[in-house]
Amino acid sequence: MASEVCIKKQAAPSKRAAAAVAFAYAQLGKPYRWGATGPDAFDCSGLTQAAWRAAGVALPRTSYSQVGAGTRIPADRLAPGDLVFYYSGLTHVGLYVGNGQIIHASRPRAPVRLAPVDSMPIAAATRPA
Repeated sequence: MASEVCIKKQAAPSKRAAAAVAFAYAQLGKPYRWGATGPDAFDCSGLTQAAWRAAGVALPRTSYSQVGAGTRIPADRLAPGDLVFYYSGLTHVGLYVGNGQIIHASRPRAPVRLAPVDSMPIAAATRPA
């Protein structure tokens, strides 16, 4: 007997968050480039900044600045559109898209992609306004 897994789509908490998530999905497969803010390539914070800019929200440029651009939330309360920061120096950020996944631009030779939210050590999470 085959087992079935049913994944429910997690709704974004606001229209802006939904717009940021939709923008991030549209960037899947684009190349990583350090310091890039789009539209043809991104680094991690350039991707999250561009996603929220598409939603009408201005974020600072770097991951360690973006962590202060919203309300801090515990990792067990993540909703689509939230920013998830990794490592003790807040050196990486991804956009939570629901169902335990982020979209991020992680490193050279790896395109913008989906990854499990817990695939790296989570240091903080923020919900942009």
